[in-house]
Amino acid sequence: MRFVRLDAPKPISKIGLGTWQFGSREWGYGPDYERRAAEIVRRALDLGVTLFDTAELYGFGRSERILGAALGDDRAKVVVASKIFPLLPVAPVVQQRAVASAARLGVDRIDLYQVHQANPVVADTTTMRGMRSLQDVGLVGEVGVSNYDLRRWRFAEAALGRRVLSNQVRYSMIDRGPEEDLIPYAEQAGRIVIAYSPLAQGFLSGRYDASNPPAGAVRRANPYFLPENLARGTELIATLREVADAHDATPSQIALAYVLRHPNVVAIPGASGVEQMERNAAAADIDLADDEYAALVAAAHAFRPVTGLAAVPGMIRARMGK
Repeated sequence: MRFVRLDAPKPISKIGLGTWQFGSREWGYGPDYERRAAEIVRRALDLGVTLFDTAELYGFGRSERILGAALGDDRAKVVVASKIFPLLPVAPVVQQRAVASAARLGVDRIDLYQVHQANPVVADTTTMRGMRSLQDVGLVGEVGVSNYDLRRWRFAEAALGRRVLSNQVRYSMIDRGPEEDLIPYAEQAGRIVIAYSPLAQGFLSGRYDASNPPAGAVRRANPYFLPENLARGTELIATLREVADAHDATPSQIALAYVLRHPNVVAIPGASGVEQMERNAAAADIDLADDEYAALVAAAHAFRPVTGLAAVPGMIRARMGK
């Protein structure tokens, strides 16, 4: 396992474990997944993973409980990260909900406490006042944000009066927006971009095509999985496979290596089983050659999915099973 080079109390692994699916039935993993979740966490620990990310919203608290129980006595050794859903995120509410998350996780200190989304009405001034109080009493270590643009990330940091260590955003080969400003800022300022959906919810795994679409409510709601987009992604997946063959790896591992090539980026893919956790962790050790990276960039730029309003008719047809 490799780690981000950063001044932090605990080492932060380049590959973490995202736990949205823990306790969340919409992923369609079946009734035995809660038991498997504990096995995944224990294997992640064995592999050197130190970043475990959850949120109070995931399974309405179940993800935090499952993760905390699975970590057991190792909770103090790793970076436990959670997120507050920004419903009325004024200072007293932030404090109350951090206490609740810590109790579900079974920790005395949340290593990284993040604002899940930018609230369009409540200013970060009052939210960060609550975060600062949590840091002052030792309940929260580092503060982070999620889905913030660069301007609001920097404003949140000014409001906190301390570093806002991380910004957790959607980032993958086909969601490259963070490369424009968030990642350069993180590298310049000594911050971290945490990439969620680094495999575009499995689109980049090569497992799906127009004749084999994914199951599960989450992926069915993603326009990338429209038959037309799966067909359009054929060349991109072929490039991933070509690079993967050169490394005796899988397309998913190469897609992860793409985002991890940036020194201040860590990725938190989910895992449906122990084997997938092992493959994800191994991706941290893949070094892409410059020409391989260039080929992946070119293939990603050539992929033109149908999104936005243009994707709505296809999404309706997909929901109606037509």
